[in-house]
Formats: sequence, structure tokens, C-alpha cells
Amino acid sequence: MVLQEAAGVPRINARESDVFDIFNLKHYLGPNPYLNTAAFTFDFALTQCPQPLPIDVYLSKVCFHFPQLQEGSYPSYAHLFARLVAEVNRLQMDLHLQRWSCHPFSEYVRIAVQTLHGRTTRAAVYFAWDWLEAIAQGEPFDFEGEMRRLQQLFRDSVYGGPTVYALLRAAHERGIPTYYLWDEGVMQYGYGRNQVRGVATTFHCDSHLDSDFTTRKDDCKAFLAAQGFPVPQGEVVASLAEALQLAQEIGYPVVLKPVAGHKGMGVTAGIQTPEELAFAYEVAVAALPPEEPIRLILEKHLQGTDFRLLCVGGRFVAATERRPASVTGDGRSTIGQLIEQANRDPARWDTPTSPLGPIQWDETMERFLAEQGLTVDSVLEPGRTVYLRKVSNLSAGGVSRDVTATVHPDNVVLAQTIAQQFSLVCLGIDVIAPSLERSWKEGSLGIIEINAAPGVLMHQKPAIGAGVDVPGAILDHLFPKTARIPILTFNRLTLAEAHTLVEHILSHRPNACVGSVCREGVLLNHSSRPLQGSLFRQVKTLLRHPQLDLLLAEADEETLEREGLAYEGSDLVVLRDPSDQELQTLKRDLNPGGALFLQRGSTLTLTVAGQAERFELPGTDLQMGILLRSMTLRIICRTISQMLKNWSG
Repeated sequence: MVLQEAAGVPRINARESDVFDIFNLKHYLGPNPYLNTAAFTFDFALTQCPQPLPIDVYLSKVCFHFPQLQEGSYPSYAHLFARLVAEVNRLQMDLHLQRWSCHPFSEYVRIAVQTLHGRTTRAAVYFAWDWLEAIAQGEPFDFEGEMRRLQQLFRDSVYGGPTVYALLRAAHERGIPTYYLWDEGVMQYGYGRNQVRGVATTFHCDSHLDSDFTTRKDDCKAFLAAQGFPVPQGEVVASLAEALQLAQEIGYPVVLKPVAGHKGMGVTAGIQTPEELAFAYEVAVAALPPEEPIRLILEKHLQGTDFRLLCVGGRFVAATERRPASVTGDGRSTIGQLIEQANRDPARWDTPTSPLGPIQWDETMERFLAEQGLTVDSVLEPGRTVYLRKVSNLSAGGVSRDVTATVHPDNVVLAQTIAQQFSLVCLGIDVIAPSLERSWKEGSLGIIEINAAPGVLMHQKPAIGAGVDVPGAILDHLFPKTARIPILTFNRLTLAEAHTLVEHILSHRPNACVGSVCREGVLLNHSSRPLQGSLFRQVKTLLRHPQLDLLLAEADEETLEREGLAYEGSDLVVLRDPSDQELQTLKRDLNPGGALFLQRGSTLTLTVAGQAERFELPGTDLQMGILLRSMTLRIICRTISQMLKNWSG
């Protein structure tokens, strides 16, 4: 096997003590000659000095953390390295990154690993390299520390937010193409006319007026009250004096929170005395942006449990019970030590897939402990559970439990009635109630606020319970049919040919919006412009067009090797005297049921759904050139016409 006996390979990035060398690292943002997904590629070689350990030795060490590697077979060090990078790249968070490949050359192997965030995958490559070199030299390797660093790198990326990643994974499972629009700072799901753009659970099809309205908690509360929905008594205050006076009027206990806020920041519940209210006022004001005037909601504290009802497209989807962070005594550890122990649990590592957040240790927590006659140095007797906060913020370490199946039908109707008042894809409704199993009409439920951009992880992966596939429900709502548009890929395409094909398509669909990109320029129906920047960027720009119905794109060998494809899957691939790389890559990325047109010399072959037609064009070179161009365009146009019959765009 290549690299098993390679010799004389110069070191490029390897140190004197390194067994392996890694070089030519590259990030492809789309399908490429090495994988049919976005990929990170690099070249792998043996330095030959020192000699590597046997593959089984490396395997026995890495399988302690990745036992699934034991199931594979590794004909070379390159294969083991590729598989190890792929597993490290999943970050022990079950990321949907499983594809990898090895492509041997004379003195190295080119390895490709499926990627989502290029910087994280690059770091995963160096992680695997350092780990194997440490094994070879018998040195320790801080696996846990390095893995935490990788997880945080991904967590800090545009893909690493819990809601964003949950949506990306659900899109991957449904075959919905996704990519990040860096200029706009939003994620795009789907192509052209069928696309949706968004940030977390806020999408471009949402009403920005309704979204803004939900952030004004005082106005929302008045709006809900005017319709007869149950909301707690209270008003907006602008000073501590106003808060103290209103609390005296409506009676303690009360809740104080900023008019505009999120994730429970600045919220204090269960306030029993003027002294507690004064402290809560300081907490609420500290949570406000410096330039924002003081506007706080003070309202009656409702007795019961905190619940989140989630609706998608005006329909109830999930309900979660949220309880404050707590610790349970063991008779030996202090409360502070119990918190530290709890935060070492991987479930609290605050990754995109962890069901719990770390327990926050702050003055608010210490004051609540003091109200219970406790401090962080108190030792709890075995089995005693102590809550650390009055509010159930999951971001502060609260615990979530799925209760979707137990919600009373009246409460389902209530949630849907509220959600249908807003032109929003997702709406979270926070309520306080003894139980959601009882109807709100019994007077036991109060709505405390609504949220236009609710998180999904608490529903998808609660700390307790099976959970609900909320990301899937969102994408199924956004894409009832398809997220794609027809895409036609050519390895050779002139601007004149693009004009001819666009005219043919418009003759069948006069109201369609057809885009075309080739090295000679860009077409949008009859309008043409010069190519600005790379083919990859121009294709992405057209796929961002919200009216685009169909795309024609050129992708030659140079483009594939330099940039890869800007999209996933083609409905028609046209190859004229293709190179091996063009044939393999573009044929591989043909959608199921798609059509392949292949010209080699004077032989034309059209394959549709496994059925092939072949045409031979005899004649002189001059006649053949004219005939080839005419015949090729006729066959392509005929194929497009057949495709358009099945196209509902």
C-alpha cells in the first residue's frame, strides 16, 4: 500500500521527532473531487525517520476514547489517520460528519474529511496528528482538555449555537442544502425561489413587526389581556420608588424583570420584601444596556411551575417543564462542592448537544441560599435537594422535562390561538401553572411572556424525557414540498449556448426566472453581465436570488479542483469530452432520476433513469463540428423540455 514503503519524502511541516507529515491543507465549501460534501483536505506522508509503531499499537490507544474504530480495517497509516480525524471532528457531540476518503499519490495520500466549520476541522487534523505523535514517543496527551478546546472552537462558530446546529442537522437528514451567507450573517436553507434565510428560529418570512412586538413585554401583556387570556396583574415601573409603591398595592410576592430581555437576564421571581425588591431592582437595571432607559415590569408572582409551550406555523408542537438548578446532598460535600461536581458532568458542558447548561454561581444564587438559611459552605444531609434559584433559567443551570404528551387540549388550543395572532414561524409561550394537565379555564394558569425566537434544544433534548423533533417540525413547515430548484451543470458552456438554452426554457415557461453562470459571463433571463470574482461566488449569489427558478452552471476541472461545486446535486449533467475528474465528480453528484448527457468525440449518449440513447455522427471534421454543436443543443433542449413537464416551478 502506498506510504507503507515510501522513502525519500522531504519534511514539510513535520518536526524532527515526527513520524507523520501533514501539508497542503485546504477547505472546500462544497462538493469537490474528493467528497460529495464540503470537505477539508490535506496530504499525509510518512517521514520514514523515525519509523512508525505498528498500526495495531496506535489503534489500541485511540480506541480507549473511540471504541468504534476497532470495527474498521486499516490497510495503511493514512486510512487510520483519516478515520481518526473524522471521529475527532465529530467532537464527541455526534455531529453529522461521517464521510472521509483517501486518494493515493506516489509520495503521499490526499485525505478528505467532511466538514462544517473549516477552522474546527483543521484543528481536528492537528489534534489527531499530535495525539499519534505522542503515542509514538510515549508521551502523555491531554485528550479531555484538547477535546474541550475543539468543542469550544465549534461552539463559537456561526454553526455552533444549539438552535442553529439542531436545524443544520435536521436539514442534513432531510436532504435540504444549507450554507452560511457571510455578507448578511444569516443561514440559507434551500435554493432560489424555494430558499429560506434565517438566524436561529427567526426567518426572513417572519413579520419583523410581529417579532419586534414580542420583545415589548408590556405591550404584549396588554394585547393578551385585551383578548381575555390569563396574564398576571402588574405594570411598568421606571424607578425603585415606583416599584415599591406598586408592590405594596398588588401585594407580595412579586416578580421584577426588564421590559425587553431574553434568557431570563435581570429577572427575579418570588420577591417577598421591600429589601428583596431593592436588590432585584439593581439586578434588573444591571441587565439593561447602558443607553437604554429604565423600564421594568413588576407583576404579581404566580404560584406553580414554569412551562414553555412551543408552536410552529401556528400549531402546537411541544411543551417543556423547566425547574431551577438544584443540588442534592451526600452528607459530605458542601453546596459549593456539589455545584462544582455537577458542572463537571458532560451533560452540562454547554455544547450544541448538551441537555443542561452549567450552574451559575453568583450573588443572586447566594442570596436565595441565605433565604433558606444556607450558604455555599453548608453541607446537606444525604438525599436533601436544595434549589439554587427562584427562576428556572436553563442558561443558569435549570433542568428541562418534556411534558408534550400530557398537555390538556384546552391549553393546546390556547397556545395555538395565541400563536396564530402572529406572522411568525416559531413562537414560544411561557406560562406558570401547577400542571399543564389542567385546563387554563380553571384559573390555574398565567402567561408570563411570549418569545419570537425560541430555542429548540430544551424540547429536542430535554434533561428528562424523550424530547420532540422541533427542528424537523420547523423545516417540514418551511419546506412542504422541496427546498431545491432544477440545476443543470455543464463542464463546457459558452455565453452563446447559455443564451440559446435560456431562450428555450423561457419559451416553455415565460414567467420563469432563469440564471446562468459560465466563465464568459452571467445571465439572468435576458440580462447579462460580466463575471465578477469566482464562478463559485457567482453561483452562490444566484442561488441566493429569491425569484430564481432554474440554474445553469459551468463547472470545469480547474474550477472543481480550485473551488469545488457551489451546490449539492444536479438534475442534468452535460459533459463534452470530459476529463476523468470532470466525469467522476459531476456524474457522482447527479441527483437520483437525473439525466446525463455525455459526448466523446462523435458519440453522444443520453442516459435518463438508467435508459440510454446513443447517437453516432459520421462526416468530415468541419461537418462534424457544426453537426455536433447543433445536435448537442437539440438533445439538451429536448431533455430540458421533458424535465420542464415535471417541473411545477
